[in-house]
Amino acid sequence: MKANSSEGVVRFSVSVPRQLAKQLDQMAREKGYDNRSLAVADMIRAHLVEHRQNLGDREIAGTITLVYDHHKQHVQATLTDIQHDHFDVIVSTLHVHLDHHNCLEVLVVRGKAGVIKRIADELIAAKGVKHGRLTVTSSGKDLPT
Repeated sequence: MKANSSEGVVRFSVSVPRQLAKQLDQMAREKGYDNRSLAVADMIRAHLVEHRQNLGDREIAGTITLVYDHHKQHVQATLTDIQHDHFDVIVSTLHVHLDHHNCLEVLVVRGKAGVIKRIADELIAAKGVKHGRLTVTSSGKDLPT
């Protein structure tokens, strides 16, 4: 059996306005997709990941990115305490000094969506954090290629 076998593939028809199809084709070319089907499949996966991040008991993976002024009183201690409280879902951290005042911290996380979102909210809301963002993806277990 060939690796690129179409076994298990479902074909379906989608009708869209001509201009939307042109834009899809242009985007697919610009991103390097071999065909429209691969582009649409990736968009479906992206929306499934986004949808599942709202389901609190589903396993997700992702990053929490924080920018903060390390000169602000207690910010580093607060962030470290929160991270220690959740060592079971924080897989790794990266700390970068952006300049004399500002630090970038990226936490790689994996666990239940609801737990990850609560940790991200707590870190982002910590006094002294200038900007934060949770970026979510799938653990890969529930997404076919």
